[in-house]
Amino acid sequence: MPRLTLPAEEAYLTRLMGFVTQMAEASGFNSERIRSIELTTEEALVNVIQHAYPETAGNVSIDCQVDRYSRFIVEITDDGIPFDGLGFPDPDLDADLTSRKTGGLGVFLIKKMADHCRYRREGERNILTLGFEVPGYDGRNHADETNP
Repeated sequence: MPRLTLPAEEAYLTRLMGFVTQMAEASGFNSERIRSIELTTEEALVNVIQHAYPETAGNVSIDCQVDRYSRFIVEITDDGIPFDGLGFPDPDLDADLTSRKTGGLGVFLIKKMADHCRYRREGERNILTLGFEVPGYDGRNHADETNP
């Protein structure tokens, strides 16, 4: 599985995103779907960069692969503070802008744009897995594998 590990700093965001784009292109996605993969992944990476290491520097790793269910998997790993944004309730998009809570739209975007997403904590590591159906997906029922 191809992996890229770099410091979790804004200066490295372009290189991290370039890696994901290259892997998505190699998996056969069209430019529109690649853009949604980029947007979803960028939002997740920005969360790591801004929040995972509040008192120290750290790294972020990205792994990309096509799994046995014909899904393009982007796995983002960091050693920062525990954070499961996927567990947060979705924002009330119908509420008046002045009464809405600040934040939460990025995680909402991730949940809506990825076909599958899952967070887990293994030891001292946060692992966010994003799954995107590969073009030509055969439509098999993966009820036992609804999340990557």
